[in-house]
Amino acid sequence: MSETTDDRPPSKVARLIDEYELDGLGADLETRWTGEGVERMSLRDLADYFNKQLLEQALRNAGMSTLDTDVDSTYVNLTDDEVSTGVRTDTRNRLEQNGVDVDAVETDFVTYQAIRSYLKEWRGAEYDHPSDEEKRANDRESIQRLLTRTLSVTEDRIEKLRDTERIAVEDFEVFVEAQVLCQRCGTQYSVTEFIDNGGCDCLLDDAE
Repeated sequence: MSETTDDRPPSKVARLIDEYELDGLGADLETRWTGEGVERMSLRDLADYFNKQLLEQALRNAGMSTLDTDVDSTYVNLTDDEVSTGVRTDTRNRLEQNGVDVDAVETDFVTYQAIRSYLKEWRGAEYDHPSDEEKRANDRESIQRLLTRTLSVTEDRIEKLRDTERIAVEDFEVFVEAQVLCQRCGTQYSVTEFIDNGGCDCLLDDAE
């Protein structure tokens, strides 16, 4: 399906999807932004994701095997400010020697603003932000999973050290709990209590 039709505002993203023949990428971007059935991606991450799709297609069009070429690392070498000039130059030279018009591809790379405009204005997509309560619950669960993982890894490592006689211990128990200390009033909470409470009482009381 063509991405360049009707009276919708011009979109660089829509035009590139057509030019690079990336059928289905528009719907893919919308799904990844709204998080419908997949882990949600931010607009900045979606811009990188989109640009990598362009780069991968450009490599294919030039006859380069994407199995032999790491698209992710190639993209980083072209775009990351922390990459040395030498690495960036070597990457560009290698691509150009294989028939890739690097300047054209880099010109086609889009920003997160272009992705946002495409999703909201061209596709009419909307992202429903979770409520404050849902966000707190999700983050609490994520922290709890990390603590549970830390507990499991710690127990496993100690057991291995004990079994190989590298430490002296028989039966033991590991405790892992994250604490939050409010430096304003000095009150200390477990992280679960702190999140469920909506913050520290000293500030909540001031807000009432």
